[in-house]
Amino acid sequence: MTNNRFEEVYSQGKMKNTKIIRDNENGVLYMLHQEGYGAGLTVMVDQEGNPLVDKDFN
Repeated sequence: MTNNRFEEVYSQGKMKNTKIIRDNENGVLYMLHQEGYGAGLTVMVDQEGNPLVDKDFN
């Protein structure tokens, strides 16, 4: 049985790759951007600065 805490829910691009990753424990969404040898990861937030939660998360 595999218990994957994080799941890729969206991906775009090849050389410049942007992914949306969901935390399967609480539904919070993160954005990962990779380009060349560099990468950045950040939590996605709404207009009030609260973490975005996947609306399809159960």
